[in-house]
Amino acid sequence: MPSISNKGKSMPQSPIRKLVPFAEAAKKNGTKVFHLNIGQPDIKTPQVALDAVKNNTIEVLSYARSEGSETYREKLANYYANNDILVTANNIIATTGGSEALLFTIGSITDPGDEIIIPEPFYANYNGFSTASGVNVVPVISKIEDNFALPAIEDFEKLITSKTKAILICNPGNPTGYLYSEEEIEKLKQIVLKHDLFLIADEVYREFAYDGEKHNSVMALEGLENHAIMIDSVSKRYSMCGARIGCIVSKNEVFINTAIKFAQARLSPPTYALLASEAALDTPQSYFDDVIEEYEERRNTLISELEKIPGVTVANPKGAFYCVAQLPVENTDDFAQWILESFHHNNETVMVAPASGFYSTEGEGKNQVRIAYVLNKTDLKRSVEILQIALEAYKK
Repeated sequence: MPSISNKGKSMPQSPIRKLVPFAEAAKKNGTKVFHLNIGQPDIKTPQVALDAVKNNTIEVLSYARSEGSETYREKLANYYANNDILVTANNIIATTGGSEALLFTIGSITDPGDEIIIPEPFYANYNGFSTASGVNVVPVISKIEDNFALPAIEDFEKLITSKTKAILICNPGNPTGYLYSEEEIEKLKQIVLKHDLFLIADEVYREFAYDGEKHNSVMALEGLENHAIMIDSVSKRYSMCGARIGCIVSKNEVFINTAIKFAQARLSPPTYALLASEAALDTPQSYFDDVIEEYEERRNTLISELEKIPGVTVANPKGAFYCVAQLPVENTDDFAQWILESFHHNNETVMVAPASGFYSTEGEGKNQVRIAYVLNKTDLKRSVEILQIALEAYKK
């Protein structure tokens, strides 16, 4: 039998999706599953985006430009300008989701064996993208006791070697919901300038900032023109996860011209999805105001309910729609499977994402889970009630 590549063998499973078979089995047995495991918003997609696909008059569904249509990128640049990010259409490459944007970025700036420093816990697929590119993730640990704030700059400097090519952050963070302050972004700016590194910022949750806090983009900082790379996506902003349209944004012309070659190799992003994404840019501010208000209320509901459970520690997120909770169990991989496979309360159970998959340091996050508060407040309360009952049963 032909052998599988070492790269293929070392590709990590998704901590978010690997439990799906157990959830599906529970549903077939008549158990309702509350999904707290995946960042799929239940907020309606803006009608203007759906109508752009429904009402179009395309007769030949042709290729788009490899970097995305000029009209979309110009309109996107105007959107960024309204967020104090001054770029042109030529600074933007449309991609098939933020995932492809990250793959193109890593492919453009690293060679096999190079290193990227990432504060952990981090979005699980960063591990997968790096493995696919033959790149090593070097983690710098942030702690739940500090609400997952940026680790000390000294911790970063200790890890920088001749193989280090970039620091990658997610802001606001997935899975932590942490929102980096202006001071923290400035510290990162200084370290990448000092060591001549790229600063990659995954900013797909930009709109989701709570408590009156402001999102601070790496693209808004002067002096980082050749160092800053922003990853973005329509998935969360407009509740359009299935559109699979993201983008790379950078003022570094050499980098952009390199990334375009990767874009040309896959031909183009999907035409219908580009149409929907362009139309979505006409979404009124009132849509975002309502969405942010709803998510802030959901966050408050979730955190207050979780804090009532004995032995549970939870970080208080300032952005995105995730939080990390530390549970009074030794292994949340085992617990998350058990709660689907062997437990229900009144024919209902919950699905959470074990947090160990959001770390690359062996043994970290074993007693933590990521919870996505993408359910309405009533369902969130019921989910936490089930979680508490399950924890009591699991201990026995």
